[in-house]
Amino acid sequence: MSTTTKKKASLASASSNRIVTLDEFIIRSEKDFEFATGELTGLLRDIGVAAKIINREVNKAGLVNILGVADGAENESGDTQQKLDVYANEKLIECLQNSGECCAIASEEDADIIQVPQVGSKHNNYVVMFDPLDGSSNIDVNVSVGTIFAIYRRKSDITGPATIDDFLQKGVQQVAAGYVLYGTSTILVYTTGRGVNGFTLDPSIGEFCLSHRNMRIPEKGAYYSVNQGYYSKFDLEMRRYIDHCSDQNYGLRYIGSMVSDIHRILIHGGIFLYPSTRKYPKGKLRLLYECNPLSMIVEQAGGKSMTGSLHRILDIEPKELHQRSTIVIGSPAMVDELKAFIERYSALPL
Repeated sequence: MSTTTKKKASLASASSNRIVTLDEFIIRSEKDFEFATGELTGLLRDIGVAAKIINREVNKAGLVNILGVADGAENESGDTQQKLDVYANEKLIECLQNSGECCAIASEEDADIIQVPQVGSKHNNYVVMFDPLDGSSNIDVNVSVGTIFAIYRRKSDITGPATIDDFLQKGVQQVAAGYVLYGTSTILVYTTGRGVNGFTLDPSIGEFCLSHRNMRIPEKGAYYSVNQGYYSKFDLEMRRYIDHCSDQNYGLRYIGSMVSDIHRILIHGGIFLYPSTRKYPKGKLRLLYECNPLSMIVEQAGGKSMTGSLHRILDIEPKELHQRSTIVIGSPAMVDELKAFIERYSALPL
């Protein structure tokens, strides 16, 4: 090999090993976005900052008085509200309001949308929705939790306040979606509709650094994720499919934090189920805060997502801010496999 060739190879290797931060990656990717004005870039960076602050509190939760149930007891969705839910919610709202890059916010923890005061003369084109701390009841037992977010382009007149219709958009209209997993390492995964990339927080420099480029979900996995304690409360088709998973020696993995379960499936393949039960005949998970953003990520990574009645999650027309849904999501071959069980055994018209 000539000296020139060796030098080029060395430079190429150095370039491939160079640290790429979240901020740098977002700025570089901005040119690929149809409405590249810098607002979307700013929003993603704001969420990254909030994630660092939340990560700090999550990791020291046992050392300060931030564990356990909050005084409010329940959020708007009827779930028991943890102290860290409240903290994470406040920090996300604070970071988004301070920059003024969006015009309004909706959170799983709040009943109504929150208007963001205009900063200067700038009229903003985006709204942000989030579940500030998915799986927060796991904090007390030191199990992974996460933040889920979705960004939409507003539909209302930019000279006026945002409206509820800005939030009641189909999942296919998301311009960006992502999650932050607070686990053994903290990782931020997001998509703007052009693939999925993951960034791991390097605590030594305080930056999210590109660690999972162009993530792709395996065609099929060896795991299924469902709260099998509700087995007797599931419809026949779901029970038959769970029996099938057992017969095929698929491993049952269920953490109780959707972000954690979906992240594992994104890496190793598998299927996540949250079907209807007698208590939640329409499903339990929130369409706008959980199902839509995670479905966008999984679909962008090559997976599939649908309801228990075979409707594509991202095509559902939302009717209310805290709407619930069933969900089947994961490796495409396994979602298709379950689809066949539903078509064969469902007692309800599809």
